[in-house]
Amino acid sequence: MQPDLVGLEISKGELKRLTGFDPEDVFRPSIMADKDKRLSFFLNEALVALALTPIIVGGIYAFIILPTLGSSNKLGLILLIIVPVGVVVGRSLWRKKNCPYALTILLDEVEKYHQVVQAIDIHDQLTNSGNTQGNISDREQVISALQLIREDLVRALKSERILRDNKKLLANNQDLVVNNLANLQTLQVSSQASEYAQLLNQSLQIALDVQAELRKLAKV
Repeated sequence: MQPDLVGLEISKGELKRLTGFDPEDVFRPSIMADKDKRLSFFLNEALVALALTPIIVGGIYAFIILPTLGSSNKLGLILLIIVPVGVVVGRSLWRKKNCPYALTILLDEVEKYHQVVQAIDIHDQLTNSGNTQGNISDREQVISALQLIREDLVRALKSERILRDNKKLLANNQDLVVNNLANLQTLQVSSQASEYAQLLNQSLQIALDVQAELRKLAKV
């Protein structure tokens, strides 16, 4: 990956710092629309449940069942069935309570943004291998757009967390909606039929979606 693309990525560590959540722990409805992501999500939930089950079951059995009812294989087996289900349900309820809908939308926009970055990286590799041609000026325009969008995404994530922590203090703060959309709309590529034009249009749509979400946040 070219150095200018590496600098555009928003790492999981940065997302965690900006939002206060591990992005892997935030359930997004869009995950269910993607077969691979859906499978990965359910697999991760199953692994977490299996990892926590022995600890929880052992604690309940040792400190509650044994002192009160004595040894019971039947109760132990029941716990081994109930506890993993309870872990999955509990994690689901925790997400619904603690992960605001606005955050799930913004994380979806971050994912779309990263998809554009990855598309440019693939195009760069094809160009370097001689399988396609790329206009350097057009590439620079898309990179400029992504830099502006990155700023907006970071601003939006910060704003969402500030509003989440200070709802009364910052309600109706219109300063949050200031973004780079006007600058983005001035960027153009040489051919509207080129791949870079499509990437620029995708970038503009991300910017529009982020702006809309910022306006919603400012009205909370």
